Amino acid sequence: MAARGGGAAADKSRAHLDLGPASARASRVETLRAALRDLGYVEGKNIVIEFRWADGTQQLPELAAELVRMNVDVIFAPSSTMVEPARQATKTIPIVFANHADPIGSGHVASLNRPGGNITGLSDLATDLDAKALEVLKEAVPRATRIGVLWNPTTPSQVPGMRSIEAAGKRLGLELYLASAATVEDFDGAFASMAREDVGGAFVVPAPITIMQRARLAELALKHRLPTMFGTKENVEAGGLMSYGADRNDLIRRAAVYIDKILKGTKPADLPVEQASKYQLVINLKTAKALSLEIPPTLLARADEVIE
Repeated sequence: MAARGGGAAADKSRAHLDLGPASARASRVETLRAALRDLGYVEGKNIVIEFRWADGTQQLPELAAELVRMNVDVIFAPSSTMVEPARQATKTIPIVFANHADPIGSGHVASLNRPGGNITGLSDLATDLDAKALEVLKEAVPRATRIGVLWNPTTPSQVPGMRSIEAAGKRLGLELYLASAATVEDFDGAFASMAREDVGGAFVVPAPITIMQRARLAELALKHRLPTMFGTKENVEAGGLMSYGADRNDLIRRAAVYIDKILKGTKPADLPVEQASKYQLVINLKTAKALSLEIPPTLLARADEVIE
């Protein structure tokens, strides 16, 4: 997405690099548009938004390079998957992220207080959240001693993040079975292998592809009768059992403020990386019933949203 603005941001341009299809990101895109409107950016009046949607991660570098050739003033790259190709394409154009799982561990910023370079934004602290999500899943399936973990090796933040998950597994007395899935085609085999390993539940580490393919993942979890924890509310709305994670829409609204400040002249290096402050536990009781799983009342009482 590229944008040309007027007013305080006259002759400025902004780009949005993301994975498609666009329909899968509709609610988040509308959240960003609404936040920008609140800051005085009106489409068709003082801002033009042009999207760049990649069909897969392999297309992101090409699209990032295209945006750099356009000489945009700021690139919005929501998570580490999009930040990495943008980082490789430019060392000067500001890059803003909204829900980066581990900006320090992935090497995208030097520190939270002093990010340095041309990259900054909001972090959802997924390395901590993933450990908490595993703990909540254990509450839902207290008799489970073995949990499957579906992760994506092409997501930059997940490599350091897996260390946190493995440490959490040890702390909870769980044996973890790791199943990697880099593409949609890998999902069937990954779930089949977790089922063969007789895991008592599964945790899908959040990544752009797991949100894009949320309906398919919900189907596979139900097919293999695996109580599954996800990282985003969208996965539960699509039929997943439960999710625990940062409120992504809140992070996107806050990222719009970063974009505004940069368009008005603030340097990314002078904008500390802020952390998520709102978290959501969402439980789908319809899915629990289909799995013949009774969610403990204490867990239901803590849920921010229950889908019935």
